[in-house]
Amino acid sequence: MSDDPTLDVDALLDRIGFDPDTSILTRRQAEVLALREQGEAQATIADLLGTSRANVSSIESSARSNIEKARETVAFAETLRAPVQITVDAGTDLYDVPAQVYGACDDAGVKVGHTAPELMKVVGDEAGDAVTGRQVVKALLIGVTHEGVVRVRRAEQS
Repeated sequence: MSDDPTLDVDALLDRIGFDPDTSILTRRQAEVLALREQGEAQATIADLLGTSRANVSSIESSARSNIEKARETVAFAETLRAPVQITVDAGTDLYDVPAQVYGACDDAGVKVGHTAPELMKVVGDEAGDAVTGRQVVKALLIGVTHEGVVRVRRAEQS
């Protein structure tokens, strides 16, 4: 938490390099997130910005939602252009996925930057509820970029 309750928000955003013309965030969302990342409480931010704590909470929630949407958009675009795209059917054991990924990557001349256990963790984490335990319960599309970045998406939206 800052010792200075009159923290200069403009200077903070300038230092971080916020540009409202290229950001998915509004200036107010950027202000709130920057101050929260500095350890400021919502009530302190509300006082500093001349608004209510509830409004700061709403702004922060919208900002985090926008960031998640931006991440999802980037993941979609990377998967779309990935030279390696593998469909993993529902019912597949998660332990069988690395061999499928490595085989397709070998065929395409793409190097995966993960060991088999790391790859299973990436797939499990990014798949969310499409993987339960060791079981793929909803079909997945796994894309691997030229740089070896692994992206996981649901193969079919239900």
